[in-house]
Formats: sequence, C-alpha cells, structure tokens
Amino acid sequence: MGPSDGIVAVLAGGRGHRLGGSKPLAELGGRPLICHALAAARDGALPAVVVAKPDVALPRLECEVVVEPELPVHPLCGLVAALQFAQLRGHGAVLAVACDMPFLTGPLLSWLASCGHERRAVVARVEGRLQPLLGRYLASQRAALEGALEDGCALGEAVKRLDPAIVTEMKLARFGDPRRLCFNVNDAHDLRVARELARAQSSATRA
Repeated sequence: MGPSDGIVAVLAGGRGHRLGGSKPLAELGGRPLICHALAAARDGALPAVVVAKPDVALPRLECEVVVEPELPVHPLCGLVAALQFAQLRGHGAVLAVACDMPFLTGPLLSWLASCGHERRAVVARVEGRLQPLLGRYLASQRAALEGALEDGCALGEAVKRLDPAIVTEMKLARFGDPRRLCFNVNDAHDLRVARELARAQSSATRA
C-alpha cells in the first residue's frame, strides 16, 4: 500500500473519560500515547493522518489532522471520516489503528497494509475477538459503514457486516505477541500496565 493506494488513519475520537483526560496526550515512555502509533506508521514507511473530534486535545503533530463530526460519539464516526478523507485524496484504502495501541510495529503495519484483498476488509482477531481498529478498509466500503452508523451498530457488528478477511494470531505472531500488539490503553490501570511493559521492553533492548 503506497501513498497513492492508501493511508494509515490513527483514530483519536474518544473522550478519554475512563483515563481521566485526553487519551492522545497521556504520557508513555516519555512521549504522548498517540505518538507511538504514529511512530509505527513512520517505521513502516506509511503515510498517516490523525482523525479526531474537534475538542480532543492533541500534541504537536507532524501529520495532517482530519476533524470528524462532533456527533455521534462512536468509533465508526472516525472510521467513516477517514474513508471520506481517503476518497477525497484519491486513496483506495485506510489502515485504521487506534491512538491507544502503543505496541504496534512498523513491520506489522507495513505487512497488513500490503496484504489486503481487493474487495474485502482485512481485520485482526485475537483471543477469538475481532480487533476492528487494527484493520484495512476499502474506501468503497464507506457507504456500508455509514449505513451501519445510522443503524446504531456497534463497531464490531458493523465490521462483521463487511465479511472481512481475518488476520489470525498465527499470522500476527510473526511480529510479536498478538495480545501485546493489540493492547489498548483504556483506563488508568491499562496505562500502568503499558508503562510496565514499555519499561520491560526498554530493559530487554539495553541488555
């Protein structure tokens, strides 16, 4: 997936209520949380944008910010906005990731971006659960997701409607522990766990 074919969209539309503040700004390893996902995109040589609500506080970024509608507050809203942006810029696909997934890697994103089917979304599944915010979506699927948003579907149900190709844990394991790769920072406990994992990784790297 080159610049003319698709783009990484780091979705940052959540309010961060469970975390107690702006999720993108939460500190992890000396950097704002959102910068980890953006660094993975950069390491994978993939162009990236951030998609966020108008009132979400963001750090200074070196990429374009796409402002999604204020309402509804729903992860599908950000994904639809990302696909709309892709269509306007002539991109055929969006690799959607969450801003609170700090352990994504460049090789994983690069591989996922290039393994897409021409007519199907591609979504990871870990421990039997779909991971909609580690998936590649076609710009042509925007209308279907807009319909799911209007129907009030949850994100997972909306993605199931697309009949996506599944990236199994076996495939993800080529790039690391699948559970770690898909780890989300949703609340203060998750942030503490992420900091412990990051420290352990840093210590292992130094060793």
